[in-house]
Amino acid sequence: MPLPPDTRPFVGRTHELEVLEDLHASGRPELFVLYGRRRVGKTELLQRFCERRRAVYFLAAQVRDKDNLNAFRECLREGLDDPLLDSIDFPDWSSALNFAAERAGDERLVIVLDEFPYLCEGNKGLPSLLQRFWDSRGKRSQLMVVLCGSQVSFMEREVLAERSPLFGRRTGQRRLEPLRPADSLRFFDGWELEDRITAYAILGGMPAYLQRFDPARDLRENLLREILRPEGYLFDEVQFLLHSEMTTPATYNSILRAVAKGSEKVGDIALTVGVESTTANKYLSVLRELGLVERLVPMTDPDPLRSRRGTYRIADRFLAFHFRHVQPNLSLIEAGRGERVLEEVIEPDIPNLFEDALVDFVLDHLRREAAELLGREVLEVGRHGGERVRALARLDDGSHVAAVVESGRPAAAGAEAAELTALSEAFGEPPPVLRYRLGNDVRTPLVVEGPELLS
Repeated sequence: MPLPPDTRPFVGRTHELEVLEDLHASGRPELFVLYGRRRVGKTELLQRFCERRRAVYFLAAQVRDKDNLNAFRECLREGLDDPLLDSIDFPDWSSALNFAAERAGDERLVIVLDEFPYLCEGNKGLPSLLQRFWDSRGKRSQLMVVLCGSQVSFMEREVLAERSPLFGRRTGQRRLEPLRPADSLRFFDGWELEDRITAYAILGGMPAYLQRFDPARDLRENLLREILRPEGYLFDEVQFLLHSEMTTPATYNSILRAVAKGSEKVGDIALTVGVESTTANKYLSVLRELGLVERLVPMTDPDPLRSRRGTYRIADRFLAFHFRHVQPNLSLIEAGRGERVLEEVIEPDIPNLFEDALVDFVLDHLRREAAELLGREVLEVGRHGGERVRALARLDDGSHVAAVVESGRPAAAGAEAAELTALSEAFGEPPPVLRYRLGNDVRTPLVVEGPELLS
């Protein structure tokens, strides 16, 4: 029995949905792996995909293996509308999956195992059982099996890695990333463009976070309700995230706090946290793999792979907001003083949050759309630390482009000319310039002019 249609707005996942639909129509057995951080929208994507299709969607729980197996049987009964399942008790997962393959017959049947890591907690041998099932029966069936998980490290290590029993069996995989900056603006109908961008600056592109801000309320009220009170949905979200992914969340907390406060180099981070540089580097590597932290190397560096000029920044906007504005003020928020934190800590920093978020929109345009203006493919984009030149792009012919962002904030006299001159010296030629400023249209928030060719 297909899942009933979901009436909530579905934003920014058109491509991912098309990939799933193509796999469904392939006519071949499919074993697809979908993973990504909690709250990124995996479950909603899969439920949308299963709508009006012959599908069995199963969300695992952290319970005994037998309990999950019984719950899966109930989902099979509902999905297949088969009363016979009332009298069947599967002894193991192999039996359950073989039953599903048999019932698929010559018609496509989708089996979604959501939160697959929870199943493996209760049955350590499940990846091996699934491998044997796929080799003996699944790859000759009309099944489309989707393994989905929120524990990124587990999915990459135990499902996708070469050491996994499932290595070589998957027919596709996708790590679901946060929404594009422009897509995030669509969650706030009725708001002014500046407020929408500020909300993105705080929440980032995580759909579950964006959905918590009620467009019927203003930005200030949403901050107070969802973040700046202990009962708020997003108040403890960062700790839930770290505990779900990390075995030692305390050290990761300290490292993220150090980066949020401005420590950018490994040595500075280690000194702030009180650990050896090698230890800090190990933790930073894990945070980079999870997409929570990024290492930035200036595009002007002649040897980026060996560069010692790399700096670290928090890649997730909500994590950065939490560690800069919420975590240092937990005592005040717990005491019911969230409004004071908003007025004295957050609101004075909103211009900085806004300007930094605007660069995300510029980078996204450079990455996805600037090629049409430039007449060349864009291979790499990155932030640049100038007052006016805020981003750079490298093209397929080895040349570079400078992105000048006109945010409305005053810059030092001659700053733009000095920055472009320095870039000309670093690149050996003047880079063309694209100019970006905020427009009035939510659908295309940036006005882009150029390229300007410098002499």
